[in-house]
Amino acid sequence: MKNMKSLGLFTLIILIFTSCMLQEQTTKKKAKDLTYLALGDSYTIGEGVDEKDRYPNQLVSMLSNEGLNISLSKIIAKTGWTTDELATGIENAGISGNTYDLVTLLIGVNNQYRGRSIENYRVEFEERLVQAIEFAGGSPQRVLVLSIPDWGVTPFAVERGADQNKVRLEIDQYNASKKAISETLGVFYIDITDHYREVGAEPDMVVEDKLHPSGLVYKVWAEKLKQVIGSSIQFD
Repeated sequence: MKNMKSLGLFTLIILIFTSCMLQEQTTKKKAKDLTYLALGDSYTIGEGVDEKDRYPNQLVSMLSNEGLNISLSKIIAKTGWTTDELATGIENAGISGNTYDLVTLLIGVNNQYRGRSIENYRVEFEERLVQAIEFAGGSPQRVLVLSIPDWGVTPFAVERGADQNKVRLEIDQYNASKKAISETLGVFYIDITDHYREVGAEPDMVVEDKLHPSGLVYKVWAEKLKQVIGSSIQFD
């Protein structure tokens, strides 16, 4: 009986020790400062909104509320950038060889706006996506690609007399290529275009220029990203 009591006490001690170790590992994992690189154009830099309202910044805030400590290490994006101009921006940023726990990529609307060919976009987008994967330490499952919003639905487009059907068709072609390349390379593809077509004409969904999204739209994008990260990405 004495030996049974000793064995029971020993088992209890082991269970308590194991529980403490697991708790400590969980705490360390939560405390780890993960890094995030956002690549893109005006939509990523948040033209016309406060810094806190950009979708990368809102995403970081949302993840923090979920207990995931991640810092927005760098945004490489500028209003008007095309795929090749993003390449130059990345080169000028001097981050060659750096790796990040999470990378997002949203680029292409200015290629379409300037009338560049879909063939050219396919080549240059794939190059940028390969770079993004390299920045994610070679892990495609830590890269999230966002589809191109349809700027043709905005008040800006209406006032300028843009051919909305033409814009819609070309945006769909660009996104089809973007999705196919994303799937081939094994990264996550997030569709934000359909929702934007539903709300992009509303005054409170655009900023003062009547073209770029407001923080309300970026919040939806951030939530979509958060859902994928929370359900499908493991940070070791």
